[in-house]
Amino acid sequence: MRVAVITLSDAGYAGTREDLSGPLIAQMVEQAGHQVVYTQLLPDGIEPLHTTLCQLCDENRVDLILTTGGTGFSPRDLTPEATAQAIQRPAPGIAEAMRYHSLQITPKAMLSRAAAGIRAQTLMVNLPGSPKAVRECLEYILPPLAHGLDILTGQSGNCAR
Repeated sequence: MRVAVITLSDAGYAGTREDLSGPLIAQMVEQAGHQVVYTQLLPDGIEPLHTTLCQLCDENRVDLILTTGGTGFSPRDLTPEATAQAIQRPAPGIAEAMRYHSLQITPKAMLSRAAAGIRAQTLMVNLPGSPKAVRECLEYILPPLAHGLDILTGQSGNCAR
């Protein structure tokens, strides 16, 4: 599958903090046998993330978009809002599963506002911002996401056998 990785961080965008989560996502995706075809570091907020998500989906450039950062309670943490504006078909089970899995590790997982959904034939998933949480969540969701994307892109039939 073709994957885009987008990091949302005002500090990262300003060059005052190194982005560790975006490269980790790319590494994990590639180790799983998928191709990272797009990476971007954007400031927090709704724009330009919303525009970028729509372009990637509408131009059929990627099958999966993984964002990292901007899912917390800070006033500039607006990744779920930008994603929700781009979504045509919600897929709430993905974010619910990440929260459930993460709650087994820390009660702070309940504070995640991550969202997930489909636009055209692209799945978008918000991951946490910390590398530790990214690893925990992505290891958990990546195998089922591959199956879901096979269905979304017409490479496989439905889940029922």
